[in-house]
Amino acid sequence: MTERWSPESWRSKPVQQVPEYPDPKALAEVEAQLATFPPLVFAGEARNLKKSLARVAAGEAFLLQGGDCAESFAEHGANNIRDFFRVLLQMAVVMTYAGAVPVVKVGRIAGQFAKPRSSPTEKINGVELPSYRGDIVNDTAFTPEARIPNPQRQLDAYRQSAATLNLLRAFATGGFANLGSVHQWMLGFVKDSPQSRRYKELADRISEALNFMRACGLDLESHPELRATDFYTSHEALLLGYEQAFTRVDSTTGDWYATSGHFIWIGDRTRQLDHGHVEYFRGIKNPIGLKCGPSLKPDELLKLIDILNPDNEPGRLTLISRFGADKVGDHLPHLIRAVQREGRKVVWSCDPMHGNTITSTSGYKTRPFDRIISEVRAFFAVHAAEGTHAGGIHLEMTGKDVTECIGGARAITDEDLNDRYHTVCDPRLNAEQSIDMAFLIAELLKQQRGGKSAPMPAVAGF
Repeated sequence: MTERWSPESWRSKPVQQVPEYPDPKALAEVEAQLATFPPLVFAGEARNLKKSLARVAAGEAFLLQGGDCAESFAEHGANNIRDFFRVLLQMAVVMTYAGAVPVVKVGRIAGQFAKPRSSPTEKINGVELPSYRGDIVNDTAFTPEARIPNPQRQLDAYRQSAATLNLLRAFATGGFANLGSVHQWMLGFVKDSPQSRRYKELADRISEALNFMRACGLDLESHPELRATDFYTSHEALLLGYEQAFTRVDSTTGDWYATSGHFIWIGDRTRQLDHGHVEYFRGIKNPIGLKCGPSLKPDELLKLIDILNPDNEPGRLTLISRFGADKVGDHLPHLIRAVQREGRKVVWSCDPMHGNTITSTSGYKTRPFDRIISEVRAFFAVHAAEGTHAGGIHLEMTGKDVTECIGGARAITDEDLNDRYHTVCDPRLNAEQSIDMAFLIAELLKQQRGGKSAPMPAVAGF
């Protein structure tokens, strides 16, 4: 792509997964209003994340990316945000300590409102209506009025994102993330879980290490990395008009940044080489992601990398594989070999959720935890065989005690799904299953570095 880029140049290209707004003038007015709003994130923060992801690409850190399948206007509460942040902290500390590797923490939050759909419509009891595309577009209620795309919802999404970011920044820097509080991060309903004992033992070891450092005369209060943490936000950038409104010039570098989130990604359904999403992404300087599904061929991937990361900048591009547990071995090695052969510097991350979705016998969309685990193991095994670095995990998860994915330590069954099935779109891991996953990844990270025992806590990366 040699033509000149601008924040609106994507408009000259075909675009997939675009809602059909009935009033283009109203949409344009909302986008113009959004363009006057303050940015949600800042270019310097995005650059810091890119530096951290460069360490991941070099095999010196691990990316933990997780959060809601689709954020909900109705569930926007301080407790929900806190519980999600708390579980992500627990997962990060398990991986950091047991896996002995710094963890880069990125949430699918403060912007994850739009969802691609496999069909533009859905049918219930013979009635066919437009599909739900996320709260930023339309409503979950199955009525003709609720399913009409409404541009005013973009204003609501911005306000919720701003409020969520405000609270997350307070949690990350205001004392909640203090490593000395590692015992207090345990959610009440997780205390009775099979993993609670393992987590408590790990928390005890961390507390003992901190007490030892104090006894040696170290002033832990003078080490901000023990009292705060870096936390970044991310989402799939599906609504390009919304993204364009928040594409701003950085005053210090003159570069264009997407200020709707620190890290945004292209979905598996919108990665066409000559379409609008790739055109938009090639011009922004944020770290970005690319979902890689079974239909992606090595040659096409290399062309996408050339467009999206022409300078081969470490930390710029994260490849998020999403194949399904039974397809990893058929597809991932070919992509890795092509990227290695061409000397491309990327982060390899695993999305074990989207390729393992099934419909249960009770009619619920669900994901078997054993298949999710199987894809993660296969991802690490392929990288070990290819001599490359399994760099990250990308999860749909929540801090709530939901019953949406079957299996896990409590062995959620098909019959249990009806108890607390709250997702507005895809099934998520609950807090307990997420901590299960963290312990598994910690073991895999330990194997990846040769099975060495964990040293003192790698707090500098926590």
